[in-house]
Amino acid sequence: MRFGPVPLKDAEGAILAHSLQGASRKVAKGTVLTAEDLDDLDAAGYTELTVARLDPADLHEDAAAEALAHALVADPSAQGIRISGSGTGRVNLYATGAGLVRLDRDKLEAVNAVDPMITVATVPDYHRADAGGMLATIKIISYGVSADAIRRASEGAADAIRVLPPVLSSATLIETTVSEDTPPDKGRAAMAGRLHRMGLSLSARVLVPHQQDALAEAIAQAPGQLVLILTGSATSDSHDVAPQALRNAGGTVTRFGMPVDPGNLLFLGKHQDRVVIGLPGCARSPALNGADWVLERVICGLPVRSADIAAMGVGGLLKEIPTRPMPRRDAEG
Repeated sequence: MRFGPVPLKDAEGAILAHSLQGASRKVAKGTVLTAEDLDDLDAAGYTELTVARLDPADLHEDAAAEALAHALVADPSAQGIRISGSGTGRVNLYATGAGLVRLDRDKLEAVNAVDPMITVATVPDYHRADAGGMLATIKIISYGVSADAIRRASEGAADAIRVLPPVLSSATLIETTVSEDTPPDKGRAAMAGRLHRMGLSLSARVLVPHQQDALAEAIAQAPGQLVLILTGSATSDSHDVAPQALRNAGGTVTRFGMPVDPGNLLFLGKHQDRVVIGLPGCARSPALNGADWVLERVICGLPVRSADIAAMGVGGLLKEIPTRPMPRRDAEG
């Protein structure tokens, strides 16, 4: 692509580099200049224009962005992605439904390494997607780029971005109580919202005393494909009431504690073929916390091992939840 100033009389068919006000209207940057455009700019007193001219081996910015988008999303239905139309060298990718975004980092880095004019920016890996949410934007920075560069960027790029849909459809939330008073359903409302946006239904409310035997029985009898436990008293050890109740019910505890804050006091386990998540107290708030990261992976069918939770610590310092009983404070305060 050739870029620079040219006499106005020689600019027909070139791409205008900067928006200009003509005698009767504005001529936007990126416009492929016609004789009518040049007449209007001539009447406004322009004698020279800064333009881009594509070489025969170049692709226009819009065509280049479209080609790369279709290379990245070769199977929109299987990948759960909608490709937008193009404009100003940009194409956006949107989720067609709720789910979890998975990225192939190596493929995406290879695309962005081909030519600085070819860019793909995405949401983070494991990002929770809502229907219609933007996942990525493909932007060709210059007005054109060589077709060969687009070909090289497209090689091996297929399936670099996809949305994993939910594979679970139902869950039970068991709440434990430390007194005879019925606790407010704030925590249940927050969890119902999390599940609803991923397409899961929540069974009728289950309240049991904060005791191992009562909780073990509730776990064994809980309907649904996923069991969630929200205790009236925080879980402070892997042999505290809730984890031990899971063991007493015939289940196993995979992990207690996670390097994500808020969310440290989560535990994860299994009962028969169902995942069991012991929720930290911060799950009573709809704000993002570590339990969301585990919950979303489980709902979308991804195995969550102890090592997976350990790896969440990098980037795991989340925004403080104002309602936490013990918020983070200055170490010297």
